[in-house]
Amino acid sequence: MSWAALTSGGKDSILSCQKAIDSGKDVRYMVTARPKNRDSYMFHSANLDAVPVIARVADMEYVEIETPGRKEEELADLKAGLASLDIEGVIAGAVASEYQAVRVKTITDNLGLELFTPLWHMDTELLLHEVAARMDAMIIVTAAEGLDASFLGAHFNKDLISRLKRVAAARRINLAGEGGEYESLTLNAPFFSRPITYTTEEIRSLPDRHELILGGFA
Repeated sequence: MSWAALTSGGKDSILSCQKAIDSGKDVRYMVTARPKNRDSYMFHSANLDAVPVIARVADMEYVEIETPGRKEEELADLKAGLASLDIEGVIAGAVASEYQAVRVKTITDNLGLELFTPLWHMDTELLLHEVAARMDAMIIVTAAEGLDASFLGAHFNKDLISRLKRVAAARRINLAGEGGEYESLTLNAPFFSRPITYTTEEIRSLPDRHELILGGFA
């Protein structure tokens, strides 16, 4: 049977999907929950229009689950969406968030599905170096002290990792952005047939958040 990868297109969920494929799993579905609430506790909202394109270049079926994004209620929406799929398990990119990991595990247990979280409690610096070595991913949202708009559009490489380490040391943020300090988007990975592209970009800044809004994904 096949597997479904939960993803917003970010580095962690795409790397987890890659590791699932590396382990021989048949990943057939790419599942994205699209919250109407930007401050959803469970799901990212930035640049989700990229995910259908990622699914296409990965030769996977794209499944979108719409949700108002209200705390806890959004879990029922995710459960209903996963229940409609003929799968044996779910892949998630959780690294350190007990909130997300416990709730996804509860859903998969209730549905009788396996849960694969290959990044769980992985050393965050090693994780970022693997992202830099295997994928092309960049920061698209910053939402923590020390992470200003200059980080937007930065691709994961040794220089960016060093910058993030300096901020993490000074501000005690999670190096991988697991606490919502930043969000990322993956443009290429080994299981993509080609990189995804975009044609427009705009920076939108609020006092506590900077977002790189991309468009024209192909």
